[in-house]
Amino acid sequence: MREDFLLLNPGPVPVTREVRQAMSEPMVSHRSAEFEAVYERAQDALDHVFTQSTLDGETTASDGTSLVFNGTATMAMEAAVANLVGTLSGRGDDGKVVPLVNGKFGRRFKRIADRYASVDPVEATWGHSLDLDEVRETVDDDTDVVTMVHNETSTGLLNPVEEVGEIAAEHDARFVVDGVTSIGGDAFRIDDWNVDVAVTDAQKCLAAPPGTSAMYATERAQEAFDGDAAPFYEDLDWHLRKADSHQTPFTSAVPLFRGLAVAVEDIVEEGMGERIERHREQSRAFREAFTAMGLDLFAERNDATEYSNTLTAVSLPAHTREDPEAFFDAIEARGVSISGGQAHLGGEIFRVSNMGGLSSEQILRGVRTIGEAFEETGEDVDADAGVEAAREILR
Repeated sequence: MREDFLLLNPGPVPVTREVRQAMSEPMVSHRSAEFEAVYERAQDALDHVFTQSTLDGETTASDGTSLVFNGTATMAMEAAVANLVGTLSGRGDDGKVVPLVNGKFGRRFKRIADRYASVDPVEATWGHSLDLDEVRETVDDDTDVVTMVHNETSTGLLNPVEEVGEIAAEHDARFVVDGVTSIGGDAFRIDDWNVDVAVTDAQKCLAAPPGTSAMYATERAQEAFDGDAAPFYEDLDWHLRKADSHQTPFTSAVPLFRGLAVAVEDIVEEGMGERIERHREQSRAFREAFTAMGLDLFAERNDATEYSNTLTAVSLPAHTREDPEAFFDAIEARGVSISGGQAHLGGEIFRVSNMGGLSSEQILRGVRTIGEAFEETGEDVDADAGVEAAREILR
């Protein structure tokens, strides 16, 4: 692979040299004081990321605990649902979960909940906004848990967590939110949005290696956890007890934890306000660039939803849909990686990420590469106009 290969797919994202160096340090025991210091560093920085994800650095949560898992965010999603439904419903079958689905990862929450409780989903076409009136009709006093994806990675749509959090709170339902591609890159207000559990992934906006994930659990959520009702590996009561001594219940992925600690400390050093604004500016640059080329953004907004600030989904033009692989091959040949659509959106859209620590020059390189790939494969786009539009936004 060429040395300057650029990852613009929605995870894993590029990691810094310092993160890579931390992963290559000599091995230590996961029960050693050396490792406990690593976990504590990661946990302290994650507390900052989870609780100060605002433009002005305001603290938005104060009574919770950050946990790090030996597994990606799907593990954290399942742990949240399994530990909550068991205790709130009397172990499973009688519990009620309302998953909100308008993309692949909302559907993943639904599939997880199906294993632990009765499920009453609210669904919308992928890339379209959720109907808040339907959410109000579905969530009731029998609802134990509401699940939602904040930033739907499969479609590039930012969902209305604040409004749904109000609905969940009205019925005393626990609210579990997938912030996998927003936390660390966009605003996220735990208390103001009535979020009980938030989860994120190392390989996304945190700009760490894939393989670990993180959760912020409020005291209200912790009081409701029932680890005995959850899978053995995902017993959150156990994870919380071990976290008090800066350990995990089982063998920790020591190099990955080291990389995560450095990555989240870099976020604290940059400042959450500056990081959020940078992500928002870069996403605007991508959107303006692609529309200037003559392309159509995929997701459809309404008053309750916005375009993602960490990734952009674009509809492939008709000519490119006839042979999408030629387009993606032309991009890879230029040393850049982007992603296509997932599930039934394969061959219909492409997705490009600005998560992590990308520079303006890398954003411009991505725009130029995509424009050139379209031109090479016979699509009628204006690549130069796209680059100029992005440059205007990036100042």
